[in-house]
Amino acid sequence: MMLTEQTTVPQSALPLQAFREHLRLGTGFGDDGLQSGLIESHLRAAMAAIEGRIGKALLTRSFKLVLPDWRDASAQALPLAPVTAVQSVTVVDAQGGTTVVVPARYKLQVDAHRPRLVAVGMRLPTVPTDGQVEIVFTAGFGATWAALPADLAQAVMLLAATQYETRHDGGPQPGLPHGVQALIERWRNVRVLGGLGA
Repeated sequence: MMLTEQTTVPQSALPLQAFREHLRLGTGFGDDGLQSGLIESHLRAAMAAIEGRIGKALLTRSFKLVLPDWRDASAQALPLAPVTAVQSVTVVDAQGGTTVVVPARYKLQVDAHRPRLVAVGMRLPTVPTDGQVEIVFTAGFGATWAALPADLAQAVMLLAATQYETRHDGGPQPGLPHGVQALIERWRNVRVLGGLGA
């Protein structure tokens, strides 16, 4: 399995000014913009860390999942939530030939933690020997920072602030701060049976 991000979060969607205020950085000076890149990089790093921990895409973007075969021929779990749309499903044969699966053959089963691509009928399309299947989908709570649940938005701010304030202390500290963990706990996807259902 390989998951790749097809589109990135635009800078305009990041709460740069709110984060400056959270850090209580001064304004009105000639060097106001000098730390903009640093502020943005800490926000992006905090978002990535939280997304990885909870299995959720915070801001909406497109992803591509590549699989050597279906885990279950009737339904395939998607590794991120919340999924809002499946853009395409493509079967690739061993020679690289592609067949786009018609949308009538599958549907999205929305779930807060484990969305799935479900067959319409008995089975999802057969993946050829030495081939693969590519699923392009859209995931995220929304396109703007205001669309994020308040606890996740606060968790990103707290983690980014911790990273910013300890940037000269020899690199990132192991684990997440207790306050951040408390905020994201209800969003974590707890896997049982070795992740068999995901």
